[in-house]
Amino acid sequence: MLPWKRLLRPLAALLLTAAAVTVPASAAQAAGAADSGWNDYSCKPSAAHPRPVVLVHGTLGNSVDNWLGLAPYLQIRGYCVFSLDYGRLEGVPFFHGLGPVEKSALQLRDFVDRVLAATGAAETDVVGHSQGGMMPRWYLRFLGGADKVNALVGIAPSNHGTDLNGFTRLLPYFPGAEHLLSRNTPALADQIAGSDFLRRLNAGGDTVPGVRYTVIATRYDEVVTPWRSQYLSGPGVRNVLLQDLCPVDVSGHVAIGLMDRIAFHEVANALDPARATPTTCASAFG
Repeated sequence: MLPWKRLLRPLAALLLTAAAVTVPASAAQAAGAADSGWNDYSCKPSAAHPRPVVLVHGTLGNSVDNWLGLAPYLQIRGYCVFSLDYGRLEGVPFFHGLGPVEKSALQLRDFVDRVLAATGAAETDVVGHSQGGMMPRWYLRFLGGADKVNALVGIAPSNHGTDLNGFTRLLPYFPGAEHLLSRNTPALADQIAGSDFLRRLNAGGDTVPGVRYTVIATRYDEVVTPWRSQYLSGPGVRNVLLQDLCPVDVSGHVAIGLMDRIAFHEVANALDPARATPTTCASAFG
């Protein structure tokens, strides 16, 4: 993922013009590298951590960049860790998570099946950032994922969409903008608050039985706004505000998923609640 100031420019451009994003071929090849330090299909879950962890990147992210912080953090703690690329658009390298969210959920389904087959585990835990924390809910609800996922941890997830601090309410005043958005970058359109996709996803409740849900949000989120829209309601849900854990943590939308070790500590707690320890400002040094 990119720092926020660099992220805003391509995001705004996509929202307004749905222009194709291009990056140097070398960067695209690096993002698609098979060996990212995790995705070891010979890894066998331990008795202490019997479920492999599947990491799901956010919009404009990829399976490597999004997890350069969290994946090693979990590996060191004994987890088998895997990540996928999803939602690729033809001609758009490196920046993924732009295709229709429903189709991305199918890709997640197939990836989870591959991980379970390789590891021999009966279930997995899923951790996602931004769209990656919301999209798995479609898999859980409509694609049989509830039988294969023990816990879903969303880091700044777009569970009820975003108004981008009111920006999306301006789209009707730009003739054709919404059509361009839906046609050329479907995932962005799907994540606008009030979209048809989100109405279908959230109809009948936010959760499905048998899955534990954790949402980790930051009040300084500048992408998924208002930040409280990230929270879920229903059985098995725990909503966490980063600033309740450490009041001086000022991480925004990108930093909370990319580098915030306080958030990472809370992810580890959510994955193994029986061994959870209090998350505080000091967790940044753990």
